[in-house]
Amino acid sequence: MRYFLLLITTVLLHASAYPNFTYKEAISIEESSGKEAVNRIFEYNEIINSDKKETSLKQLKKINTYLNKLTYKSDKSNNNKRDHWATPKEFLISGNGDCEDYAILKYYTLIKLGFDPKKLFITIVYHPASKSHHMVLSYFIKDGEAPLILDNSNPKILNLTQRNDLKINAFLNTSGVYRFNKKSELTKTKESSKKLKSLLKRVQIES
Repeated sequence: MRYFLLLITTVLLHASAYPNFTYKEAISIEESSGKEAVNRIFEYNEIINSDKKETSLKQLKKINTYLNKLTYKSDKSNNNKRDHWATPKEFLISGNGDCEDYAILKYYTLIKLGFDPKKLFITIVYHPASKSHHMVLSYFIKDGEAPLILDNSNPKILNLTQRNDLKINAFLNTSGVYRFNKKSELTKTKESSKKLKSLLKRVQIES
């Protein structure tokens, strides 16, 4: 057991950017959530380390495909809460979550890989066909152009112009809440949101 944890730590200690895990955390996680949870964290860090030399597009595809393999589980059945935004650490430890948890974990993972945080947005969307709300991650390659969409319910990374099934409600990141106009320009509408503020506080505690 100790040898196993020391082996895990070799990788964890080199993953300094959030979400990162210390040796002490690895021991605690193994005791509370089992070996499978620690293995999942170890695998996550291996994927991140192997992705650092890839092109941006390859990184996007690899991360989207890998993280989409985590088990989907609704907030009601997972936390008995209507709308809980899990931190990346919570999601990685449990191994299951719903749409916002995938979007949040992808957001922090891409920042960890060196993507510009100003181009990444946790995005609240609406499915007119199913009359339901959903969350995805948007990545703006260039200003004035529609973003790429990373979606846990769609394996393909498509431009927003190709996602006729989605209606954008809001783009969120640490700089504020934004709307999208017909010229593909972002307009700031709020400094933040209650849900995002709560998430950022919990992430800060974990960092």
